[in-house]
Amino acid sequence: MRGPVERLFPNLSHGQRVVLDWVLTIVGAVAIVIGVKAWIINPYRIPSPSMEPTLHCAHPEPDCEASSSDRILANRFIYHFHDPRRGEIVVFHAPPAAARECFGGIFVKRIIGLPGDRWSERRGVTYIDGQRLLEPYIKPSRRDEDTKTLFDIPPTGKLKRIPAGMYLMEGDNRAHSCDSRVWGLVPRKNIIGKVVLTYWPLGRLGSP
Repeated sequence: MRGPVERLFPNLSHGQRVVLDWVLTIVGAVAIVIGVKAWIINPYRIPSPSMEPTLHCAHPEPDCEASSSDRILANRFIYHFHDPRRGEIVVFHAPPAAARECFGGIFVKRIIGLPGDRWSERRGVTYIDGQRLLEPYIKPSRRDEDTKTLFDIPPTGKLKRIPAGMYLMEGDNRAHSCDSRVWGLVPRKNIIGKVVLTYWPLGRLGSP
């Protein structure tokens, strides 16, 4: 039975068909990988201590707990089915103000404030609409003792509630996280995807 290459190119020699078959296989595999990364899932590396101890960065970076940085996978497709939820760890494009205050590029943080929320932090404890938010992922030693409210959120400040389509992001290592408290809220369109798996090192394999 003739294969697809032989049917499409009947005049090629056997050797030419083998080469063409390999070229098409490699091109197809590359296209699949690019498509998966662009639309479904993508790998990222944790470069800073802002998400310690949930996600590790590597020594000798100050405040990092591990000898190698965690590698994670982010689901890029999930938010086609539902809105981002509080407590989810997400990958997103940082707003321009982040480049001025710390660095720019792609960040990994946890969603803390949702559209319509009144957010505040008092002595390291987070409040949403006046109710304390339970955050078991934060070690007491990593809390930020400063008091902040939406009035303190740049660049606009004096917000009563988080506007529609905007999210407040924070690192789990609150005392060492350059996040929404420093550079402001993140638009929904900037969110790339939800972190679903730590895949490296193998000893860290699992959901964060």
